[in-house]
Amino acid sequence: MRHDEATADIAENDPASAPLRRRKAHIRESNEAHLLACAEAVFAERGLEGASTAMIAERAGLPKANLHYYFPTKLALYRRVLEDLFEDWHRAADTFEGSDDPVAAISGYVRAKMELSRRRPLGSKVWANEIIHGAEHMQDILTQRVKPWLESRVTVVEDWIARGLLAPVNAQTLMYMIWATTQHYADFDAQILALGGKRALTQKSFDASTEEVVQLVIRACGAVSPGRG
Repeated sequence: MRHDEATADIAENDPASAPLRRRKAHIRESNEAHLLACAEAVFAERGLEGASTAMIAERAGLPKANLHYYFPTKLALYRRVLEDLFEDWHRAADTFEGSDDPVAAISGYVRAKMELSRRRPLGSKVWANEIIHGAEHMQDILTQRVKPWLESRVTVVEDWIARGLLAPVNAQTLMYMIWATTQHYADFDAQILALGGKRALTQKSFDASTEEVVQLVIRACGAVSPGRG
């Protein structure tokens, strides 16, 4: 073993170096999160073709070289934005595993998706724009990650239908309806505000809209809790 390799191994295993490693990891995580947020905004405004790493670096207040240290290419950064949004949406569906009550599970999922539309409207716009343009840069995400994720939820929904806890709906159609409705509040927020004669939805208004969407979805699929069917 070379001297430099041995020194690196010692430093890696030295308990005294653990705080330094944690601090470096925290700095890296913080910088990546900042860059991703700025990239999300630029991609939402300009699209993949119209955006540049120089624009994103300027938005982040960092030299372009710093951006490329974390993300070597614009496409790598773009895909990371898409993957990060998918992970948020994935976590929103945890209610399907956390409850055997379709009313609780579906209500929780709709609320989580609505909250993500409120919190990450720009990310939703980036995703929608990519899909509208044929999903050229995320076919693998759709086939390898979204598809099995959707299929697992469809299995849960079909089980509820078989047990009489849900109306005999098409499970995929139900999921598409939830996506379309909840993401509408992100992708078409300008339309919602214009038609409602408002400059912005207050938290109270958004919460009221969320509960209305929840109740509409529950009624549409005929969900009932176990023991109440």
